[in-house]
Amino acid sequence: MSAVPARLVQVASKNLSRVPRSINAGLVACAPLRVVQQRVAGGPQQVRDTFSGMNHPLRTSVHMRSYSSRPADAVMSVRPKVTLATLRKLYKRGEPITVMTAHDFPTGTLVDKAGIDMTLVGDSLAMVALGHTSTSEITIDEMLHHCRAVARGTRSSFLVADMAFGTYETSPDQAVTNAVRMMKEGKVEAVKLEGGKEMAPTIARLTQVGIPVLGHIGLTPQRQASLGGYKVQGKTVAKAKAMIEDAIALQQAGCYAIVLEAVPEPVARHITDILTIPTIGIGAGAGCSGQVLVQQDMLGLYGQVPRFCKTYRSLADDIVGALREYSADVKSRAFPAEEHCYPMPQEELKRFMNMVHDQKEDGQKGASLGHA
Repeated sequence: MSAVPARLVQVASKNLSRVPRSINAGLVACAPLRVVQQRVAGGPQQVRDTFSGMNHPLRTSVHMRSYSSRPADAVMSVRPKVTLATLRKLYKRGEPITVMTAHDFPTGTLVDKAGIDMTLVGDSLAMVALGHTSTSEITIDEMLHHCRAVARGTRSSFLVADMAFGTYETSPDQAVTNAVRMMKEGKVEAVKLEGGKEMAPTIARLTQVGIPVLGHIGLTPQRQASLGGYKVQGKTVAKAKAMIEDAIALQQAGCYAIVLEAVPEPVARHITDILTIPTIGIGAGAGCSGQVLVQQDMLGLYGQVPRFCKTYRSLADDIVGALREYSADVKSRAFPAEEHCYPMPQEELKRFMNMVHDQKEDGQKGASLGHA
């Protein structure tokens, strides 16, 4: 690292000299030191840590905080940005594409940090995050709210979001209007919509105006009422044939990939084989080009999960256990302990205790005069 310009050191030292002595002693209320920028003769210079190697009082407190931090404050992605071109390369070389749902800033950050290729803000959040009984109940404004939150935590993963039920079925123009909102206001890079060949004109219109579309056939949760519930699709030859026709129509309309949900493995594998775009399976077997799961399901947050889901962690018990321990510690006054409290400089503490003592004496004198 090059030497620090003298003027920069002087500026930084001057600023730190204004920090109250009580902060240096432990009352740290500032974020960790970050890049310092100062314009100097010859152009802007950057110093990653002005006090690198110096024994400044604040350096012992760099990792202390007096407020809760965002996950992204501690984790900055260095992974190259995943784009449609990246997904095509993965598909061409036969490397499975990983997809995971996220519904807010923390879950989006975790998916991105894990190196997942594609993050899906799925309308499943209506059920797993908002407590609705079906995905059809969520509105576009609610989806936009969650998309923006996930986008703030997504640095590298390709970000796609479901279009809410009722926001794209009426006409291609309706779909374009709402998809543009998803991209401009929701900060996503693509949209997902459900349906087969009947949606091909809408998908074609979206792709014509530059909006990437992820198709979705098989079990389409937004249409579960007309399907008679959440049931496996394509179990008969006739239904499998219709699904194949749907897949081909979506590919021709311009989808960059297609989700196959709750489809028998042989049918999903055949569709994958005949298409020239990736398939993303969820309950469709290992023959698909990639896989997607709902994050809450694979983390075991709600107990029972669909047959197709593998529970990689059972976090519900751990979380509830931690909350119970917290409750018990608060009740017994074991928390907060000394290490969770902020100290005062000894001189200030002594002055404060003297002030409290004087106030008590004044109060007692006032009470005595009142009785008299």
